[in-house]
Amino acid sequence: MGEKLGVCAMNLLPMWVFYSLFSIIDARPDLPGFSISSTVFASHSQPISLIVAKMEAQSPGVSEVKVVHHQDLNKRILIALIISSTLLGAILLFLLCFWIYRRKTSNNDDGKCQKNLGSVSTIDYKLLEAATDNFSKSNVLGEGGSGHVYKACFNDKLLAAVKRIDNGGLDAEREFENEVNWLSKIRHQNVIKLLGHCIHGETRFLVYEMMQNGSLESQLHGPSHGSALTWHIRMKIAVDVARGLEYLHEHRNPPVVHRDLKSSNILLDSDFNAKLSDFGLTVNLGAQNKNIKLSGTLGYVAPEYLLDGKLTDKSDVYAFGVVLLELLTGKMPVEKMGPTQSQSLVSWAIPQLSDRSKLPKIVDPVIRDTMDLKHLYQVAAVAVLCVQSEPSYRPLVTDVLHSLIPLVPVELGGSLRMTEPLHPKVPPSTS
Repeated sequence: MGEKLGVCAMNLLPMWVFYSLFSIIDARPDLPGFSISSTVFASHSQPISLIVAKMEAQSPGVSEVKVVHHQDLNKRILIALIISSTLLGAILLFLLCFWIYRRKTSNNDDGKCQKNLGSVSTIDYKLLEAATDNFSKSNVLGEGGSGHVYKACFNDKLLAAVKRIDNGGLDAEREFENEVNWLSKIRHQNVIKLLGHCIHGETRFLVYEMMQNGSLESQLHGPSHGSALTWHIRMKIAVDVARGLEYLHEHRNPPVVHRDLKSSNILLDSDFNAKLSDFGLTVNLGAQNKNIKLSGTLGYVAPEYLLDGKLTDKSDVYAFGVVLLELLTGKMPVEKMGPTQSQSLVSWAIPQLSDRSKLPKIVDPVIRDTMDLKHLYQVAAVAVLCVQSEPSYRPLVTDVLHSLIPLVPVELGGSLRMTEPLHPKVPPSTS
């Protein structure tokens, strides 16, 4: 708008200046025998002395008055030019100040947007369309509560996952901005990397690094039913998740609560390295967060948060305990028992986790009898502590991590030294 105003003003100014100039000239007193055409404009072709002589001949006795008026006219022209130049300079100065103001306002707006959306780069919508083949169904990787996730191929080497968030109201908008904010600040090997974001009309897009093995939920409860997850890989996933939480709880100042930890928000790369995702509900742990709006997923929400709205880092520990039970039993966090009845994994598993005779029977059949029983008892004990109804009885995530690292082979990031290879080769058939 500032630029358009400047152009219009510059186009009109010359006309206004000359109009003012000639208005002053026309405002002179009418004198007999004085003609602009015969004096001012004719001076270009006749000497001034000749013009003066003619004027004296036509009106004897008033030539002196006419000369004085000619000087006064020159003064008026000079004054008009000075006033016009001053006004022109003032207008140009005003336009310059207005342009600078608009620039600063625009920069402030951009700064606010940058503050809201962090420092993650913006990706052009057309580029997302091309990378996902116009969001083709064949590129759908999964579907969440807020929209679909698409496979995106930006070039031969860069694959990414694009999460599309259709118009979901103010809550969806806040969660989108919250996620971009947090993932622009957090850098950790067990936290998903956000490559960029895009806003197109009412639709929002988040572009993540590609996680080839999808979510832990899809691995455990999808078509494969956990067949790709051995005991040691499951323990590695548990350690990776604990490391990510430890970073949020212990190494961020102030501490951070994820608030929506669950198996669908734990993503796995091609080597089954686990990374935390979905930071839309994440908050700083402070006094102002003692009582906040209830958010989360049924089956993972800690009792004190569900009943009283009290949120602490121990709320994440409870959710981690539920994930650990999923890894151990292969069961969903909440299972339907009938049309109107359902049972939580915690209430079902707790009575059996402390009974050594029953414990092996509730282990996921895919991994049953493939682990050292001492290790199984230790994992069960950690899970029981994590899902205690009283928050003070739950361990810190750092203590959980130190308890699980010795159960993971060195090759997978733990401290357990194996005497046998992790994946023994099948002997060739002799037939």
